[in-house]
Amino acid sequence: MPGLVSGQYADRNIFYSSYILTFVERDVRELSNTVDALKFNRFVTAVAARCSQLLNYKALADDADIDIQTSKAWVNILETLGMIFLLHPYSNNVLKRTIKTPKVYFYDTGLVCYLTRWSSPEVAESGAMSGALLENVAVSEIMKSYQNAGLEPYLYFYRDRDAKEIDVILEGDGKLCPLEIKKTATPDKRLTRIFGVIDKSPLQVGTGAVLCMAEQFSAFDKDNLIVPIWMI
Repeated sequence: MPGLVSGQYADRNIFYSSYILTFVERDVRELSNTVDALKFNRFVTAVAARCSQLLNYKALADDADIDIQTSKAWVNILETLGMIFLLHPYSNNVLKRTIKTPKVYFYDTGLVCYLTRWSSPEVAESGAMSGALLENVAVSEIMKSYQNAGLEPYLYFYRDRDAKEIDVILEGDGKLCPLEIKKTATPDKRLTRIFGVIDKSPLQVGTGAVLCMAEQFSAFDKDNLIVPIWMI
């Protein structure tokens, strides 16, 4: 990593290939000596291909040719070792139609790009995973900002059985602050309408925001902000 930052090495593959090798051969084997390295590598790639999506143990198991129990155990290993984190859905006694499945994110979006074979930022930005990668960047940076400040991150997402979804909900000081993440430089105010689904929550709905590709910080109105992702 120091070599990449300093410019000594320009090829990110040198760093990430060495990282994956060390991760599997040393860190993972400290937790489980029975891990099949080839299958585990396929499993990590399968998780990366599904970043920012609902966690599906069966699909991951099928991709790596393992059983569901092993899939669950390996997700736990990735989470324990700090490669991924799970964002759990927000729910309470009033909002009973919410789903129970968490979403999966990587702390390092560059690692996701390496594992899913995106060769450059330009290609990744125009590729089929661009929306998922942008969401992974935004959610992971929010999560890391809390952790780096020594704060407990109370982050959730919302999705109900009617497919209504809010990308991120920040809980704090008795308020819920909803966030939408969109790959656009000119967000439409109608994106904030979905925030109304949490009005029935016992907690007060705080300031909402659309995180997007806008160049400058601005607002739709006094309750809803437009936040450039580069600012987080």
